[in-house]
Amino acid sequence: MPDGEQLPEGIKRIAAAVEYDGSSFCGWQRQTHSPSVQAEIEAALTTVANHPITVSCAGRTDTGVHGTNQIIHFDTAAERGSRNWLLGANANLPFGIRVHWVEEKSAQFHARFSATARTYRYLIANQSQRPAIFHHGLTWEKKPLNETLMNLAARQLLGERDFSSFRAAGCQSRSPNRNVHKVDVWRQGELVIVEIVANAFLHHMVRNIAGSLISIGCGERSVDWLGTLLQKRDRTQAPATAPANGLYLVQVNYPDHFNMPEFTLGPQLVCPV
Repeated sequence: MPDGEQLPEGIKRIAAAVEYDGSSFCGWQRQTHSPSVQAEIEAALTTVANHPITVSCAGRTDTGVHGTNQIIHFDTAAERGSRNWLLGANANLPFGIRVHWVEEKSAQFHARFSATARTYRYLIANQSQRPAIFHHGLTWEKKPLNETLMNLAARQLLGERDFSSFRAAGCQSRSPNRNVHKVDVWRQGELVIVEIVANAFLHHMVRNIAGSLISIGCGERSVDWLGTLLQKRDRTQAPATAPANGLYLVQVNYPDHFNMPEFTLGPQLVCPV
């Protein structure tokens, strides 16, 4: 909503943070043929509000992709406190989805358009046998990965660039350009973590980058090859898209004046650099 524009009288804008296990859903976006995270969230909030609720999110995730800190907003005339929204929504959600905080925001806040950056994390179980526990939340690579070479190669992605080589064929974005603010690859035990922060992402961009970095980590490609691939702007020259189950939306950044609560989920995977 543009600066200065106001909501209709009696309408409030509510923001919330949502965590979800994407393995049971067709993705974030509401679909007619399969269960989605958006449909479950809207149904739960509609029950609490006692009128239909439609939500907007910071970034639509694909089938099988998870979110630990997806940000949403919705408009409502219902008079409910933050705790009522929180407890009421969670009481009506499946176990694979949880709301972690709810706050009223100004009319100028928009979950998607107000965001200044998004952070995705890709988790790779780098071990000889496929993991049994948490297998739906990790990508498995049995070949030994050299995370140092992967991290060195990833440096070539920094800055504003044309990411056509990492863009899905069905991507609907009008521009292939994105600005990567930060990218790191590191290891914690048998887990290799790829973390990318950018202003926004193209369809399958993180998974395509992860697939290319895995190829480098396995020794199939050189470090410099990633920069060459980027310059070619040709998706057909890149390896296959990495699986969805290792990908998480973990953070969305907004200007300070929106006073967004901080939320951290589970054990910390902190880059040692």
